[in-house]
Amino acid sequence: MTRAENLYHRGVVAVLLFILLLPLVATLVYAFSSQWGSTVLPEGFTLKWMAQLWRDPRFLTALWHSLLICFGALALAVALVLPLMFVIAYYFPQLDALMNILILLPFAVPPVVSSVGLLQLYSDGPLAMTGTPWILIGCYFTIALPFIYRAITNNMQAIHLRDLMDAAQLLGASTWRAALLVVLPNLRKGCMIAVLLSFSFLIGEFVFANLLVGNRFETLQVYLYNSRNGSGHFTSALVISYFLVVLLLTLVANTVNKGKE
Repeated sequence: MTRAENLYHRGVVAVLLFILLLPLVATLVYAFSSQWGSTVLPEGFTLKWMAQLWRDPRFLTALWHSLLICFGALALAVALVLPLMFVIAYYFPQLDALMNILILLPFAVPPVVSSVGLLQLYSDGPLAMTGTPWILIGCYFTIALPFIYRAITNNMQAIHLRDLMDAAQLLGASTWRAALLVVLPNLRKGCMIAVLLSFSFLIGEFVFANLLVGNRFETLQVYLYNSRNGSGHFTSALVISYFLVVLLLTLVANTVNKGKE
């Protein structure tokens, strides 16, 4: 590749990044502007809206609720799915085609339709969970399942699971000892990718949270929906804070992951 072609490709990438980031930059500027309506540029800048948001106990509670539900669902998904995936990959690889179909079922039914059925099932009786975080954790578990399954399955194929297990057993390790001490550390990157991808999707989920729980266990997206009639500057500060939280958690996870290499 010549220098001119290299510069051309870099220019194209820079333009595409600028186009992708332009709405976010505009939202960021609006969040810190004191007034922006009759002029091309803001008339001034202020921290009023951001300070008002982070002093709001309702926002902090909604943020905590979202993090609690997301990480609870992800921990449950990894704890249940990872052993199942190991058993299928090592003992029953012929079931992989069936699992690829089953994990797509949560996307076959629209969330609105699923919510109506869940409301009828769990509104009363011994499993009355409507309005509680438990029903959201269950719903988010099914949403995260395809992301987690595909990311970890690809990781298992990349490390050649069966060859790795055979080598560990030749050295005297039992099956489960090899799985815990040899295979599991090699799946760390796949698990991290699965968790980050699922988290970025779950924390923005709105339909289940609004229909099944609503204001009884207000999450970040429900709080954003309830604030829609307020100041646009305040809403922009909320959106930017949402992106910053996701970015911060991603950077922390990547730092921890690199520190263990």
